[in-house]
Amino acid sequence: MHATIRRYEGVDTARTSEVVGKVEQTLVPQLRKLPGFAGYYLIEADNGVLSSLGLFEKSEQADESTKLVSKWITDEKLDSAMPNPPKITSGKVVAHSDRVLAVA
Repeated sequence: MHATIRRYEGVDTARTSEVVGKVEQTLVPQLRKLPGFAGYYLIEADNGVLSSLGLFEKSEQADESTKLVSKWITDEKLDSAMPNPPKITSGKVVAHSDRVLAVA
């Protein structure tokens, strides 16, 4: 399994709800269609920081998701809400544990 973490800094905090809504409505459905998709999580931190974690079976599939997300930001006209390119960490998952938690 391969993971990609994207950290977006300088996100317009007045538009965070808009970004989250579009992620749920349009990005996640596109990611689910990619081969090897295993999961996606969006994390809202304070001070205009959003981070995402994407999980795929192979590194090539994770790389394809990065291209898709970049295009999605442009297509959804979120360039001004997310003006800085993400800091990306991508690699093989070498340890993990699964446990389903209730989302509040």
